Amino acid sequence: MIRGIGKSGEETLIEMSETGSPGEENNGLYRHSDSGSPPPDKVDKHLQSKDSVYFRDGLRRIDFILSYVEDKDGERKQERRKIFETNLEKAGLQLELEDKQESEDGKTYFLKIHAPWEVLATYADVLKIKVPFKVNDVPDNREVPASWLFTPLRLPDNVMHPEPDYFTSPFDKSKIDFFLIEDKETFFPPSTRNRIVYYILSRCPYNKDDKLNKDKRGIKRLLNNGTYTSGFPLHDCRYWTRSRDPSCESERFSLYRHWARFLRFYKEQPLNLIRRYYGEKIGIYFAWLGFYTEMLFYAAVVGLACFIYGVATYHDVVWTEEICDENIGGKIIMCPLCDKKCSFWKLNSTCNSTWQSHLFDNTATVFFAIFMGIWVTLFLEFWKRRQARLEYEWDLVDFEEEQQRLQLRPEYETKCTSKRLNRVTQEMEWTLDQTLADLVGTVFLCWTTVVLWISLIIASIIGVIAYRLAVFAALASIMDTNKLEVVGSLITPQLATSVTASCINFVIIMVLNFLYERVAIWITDMEIPKTHVEYENKLTVKMFLFQFVNYYSSCFYVAFFKGKFVGYPGKYAYMFNEGSGLRNEECDPGGCLIELTTQLVIVMAGKQVWGNIQEALVPWLQNWWKSRSARSHPESLYSRWEQDYDLQNFSQFGLFYEYLEMVIQFGFITLFVASFPLAPLLALMNNILEVRVDAWKLTTQFRRPVAAKAHSIGAWDEILNMVAIFSVVTNAFIVAFTSDMIPRLVYLYAYHPGTELTMKGYINNSLSVFNISEIPDKNSPEATEHPSWFNSNITTCRYRDYRYPPGHEYEYSHTMQFWHILAAKMAFIIIMEHVVFVVKFFVAWIIPDVPSDVKARVKRERYLIQEYLHNYEVEKLKLQLIQNGSQCICPETASAVKHEVLSGCLT
Repeated sequence: MIRGIGKSGEETLIEMSETGSPGEENNGLYRHSDSGSPPPDKVDKHLQSKDSVYFRDGLRRIDFILSYVEDKDGERKQERRKIFETNLEKAGLQLELEDKQESEDGKTYFLKIHAPWEVLATYADVLKIKVPFKVNDVPDNREVPASWLFTPLRLPDNVMHPEPDYFTSPFDKSKIDFFLIEDKETFFPPSTRNRIVYYILSRCPYNKDDKLNKDKRGIKRLLNNGTYTSGFPLHDCRYWTRSRDPSCESERFSLYRHWARFLRFYKEQPLNLIRRYYGEKIGIYFAWLGFYTEMLFYAAVVGLACFIYGVATYHDVVWTEEICDENIGGKIIMCPLCDKKCSFWKLNSTCNSTWQSHLFDNTATVFFAIFMGIWVTLFLEFWKRRQARLEYEWDLVDFEEEQQRLQLRPEYETKCTSKRLNRVTQEMEWTLDQTLADLVGTVFLCWTTVVLWISLIIASIIGVIAYRLAVFAALASIMDTNKLEVVGSLITPQLATSVTASCINFVIIMVLNFLYERVAIWITDMEIPKTHVEYENKLTVKMFLFQFVNYYSSCFYVAFFKGKFVGYPGKYAYMFNEGSGLRNEECDPGGCLIELTTQLVIVMAGKQVWGNIQEALVPWLQNWWKSRSARSHPESLYSRWEQDYDLQNFSQFGLFYEYLEMVIQFGFITLFVASFPLAPLLALMNNILEVRVDAWKLTTQFRRPVAAKAHSIGAWDEILNMVAIFSVVTNAFIVAFTSDMIPRLVYLYAYHPGTELTMKGYINNSLSVFNISEIPDKNSPEATEHPSWFNSNITTCRYRDYRYPPGHEYEYSHTMQFWHILAAKMAFIIIMEHVVFVVKFFVAWIIPDVPSDVKARVKRERYLIQEYLHNYEVEKLKLQLIQNGSQCICPETASAVKHEVLSGCLT
């Protein structure tokens, strides 16, 4: 299905002689293929509108712009340009050159490209572009309950639905009267026109016919070697005002007014207008981002409720009161947390961190972890339904099957040397000759590089851990509460070490990301993927695997390794060996969960803040600097192509990085959400800003990207599903092993004193006893580190573990309670995983991927295509029989033009 066609009017089919290609008689700088008068020597630009998107004749629309400057290597580049532009004219494109004297900087040439109807029709047939043949007659019976509540969120209907609904069918040049063509000039929207032109540009050779070289073809190579400085389609107007030309759509202005301003953050997105202007690929991204943000609202509400529960029960927690009580926590002497520089300390010194830990480590944590396991399933299933509806509305239902063969990368085609029969289409297609050794060698080299970089991440994480261990002892000595009374009472050495290490880790993450991005692109290029989809999928897997390890490894360390392999006084475990002096890190006295929360907040929030600065501020500053001289010129001298030339280029990886950023965020709010229920709220606030920042920069700071089709979010869909499944496991382990939830429940139901369920005595029960006299000298604190209250009458200290006390038959061995708690943790993991997985798969099974009304519409459209094509052929046959019966022979007035079709897969 498609929306809209264009203006009314008639235009005759452009026909050209086989022997005369457009522009063949005019080899000058100005090319007017169908103009009888010679180009003027100089054009008065004051007579031209600054928003003009047409050739000088005001009739032919500019579909693409190429720019170049003359330099010291000018002769070779000039020869390439001459051959390339001649081949473009042979392919049917019409060209017009703006001399450098007319440009703002006085040195840049701008080549304007127009695709006439004959070229558009030819390549629409080649690319199987769907066009309308009948008005949609299926009523839309969808009703939104209490829709009046959402009225403030709605946009005007002409913005949300800029075109009416049509049934569509792949364009067939031989059946041109089958389709609803009212005006050939506006039948194909600008996004389709620039897509067709770029398809030609990317396959057009720039070598002479007598020197065939498949490597010398395509605008991408010409841009890389500097023959052209840029290539882009034009925006249709300035973003802050409508075009003065009444025939111009001014869609950019509508997008900015209704979508790309932050004050519109509460409004729905005009997805149909986005798709019409930028193409389906960008439209799908914003549809997914908007839907993800909507679903985050529900997770944020529940997460906020869990946090409020933690605040509300802040003063009702028995074990926290015992820690803060001078008569309980104040009399419990804890063993040193590091060798030599750390002394004995009282448990009540951790009162503040214990209170903070309770905000996230409470009963609601378990509920929220289970809820998020179900939420992520609902999100993915409802997105499938939304995506199916978009596939139908945007004519993408059969996109995968119809377009896969036609989406070959020019880089792949240039490497092909032979053809083979396609078993599906029964057509000959280009193939890449690679031996098994070549294939294995390439794959081995690529994935060895990936593993090498992942190993580099792991090495950096080990370095950060070593930093934590080395710095902790120094901070423990410096931040003695007797020396820094104010700071020491608020910030513990563990917290200070955790914060600084998290900041260092964040910087390392950013640096490694910057370096690896280039490496990932390089090794993906080496593999020479066949299609654009295959290329993006290969790059996606490599980048996400690296980013997964890079961003999440520090969180995994804190959640599942820190404080788990410490040992006990007299027999501590060390990071490398006992001689290194780097004793394995213990958790903060308030527990490891609060440290995981700290790590998550710093990395997640830091990435989001840095990402928004990088996305919004940097392009704005670059554009401001580039256009500083043009701002002093009159508006009439600052042409549309020069305005767009001064904007930033939207690279082929622009959307890739946007998806990557959001999927990494998705991992943060699902994999570790049990430690920080406010993570969905932070993500929601970021995404509300992200939608408008992305819209603003795309509409105002970047050149218009070439329209591209995509029927889904691609490999990201599978990645999201894998993260969703993995998140159930990680959250179950966080609740079981990082949180203190299970030990408390075991104490409450199995080890509490008396007959009534109570948590009194839990703190004393959870701490083991060690004889101070048995601490080896290498672990004993220095005499100068002892606090003033410490004296020789104190003979024992406590530590976090479940071990028998000194003098017991099994002294310092794990007690039976330890094994009961371990069994309870494993049982909880198994039960939680099975419950969540059962619910997940049941929800996935009960919710159909495609809405019933969409299925009905797809069937209706396929039926109509068959019926209308049948009737069309019957009527055509009747007309031929009538003409043959009357023996009417109509001579052809001109021979049909046969343009060179620039497609390696079709030749």
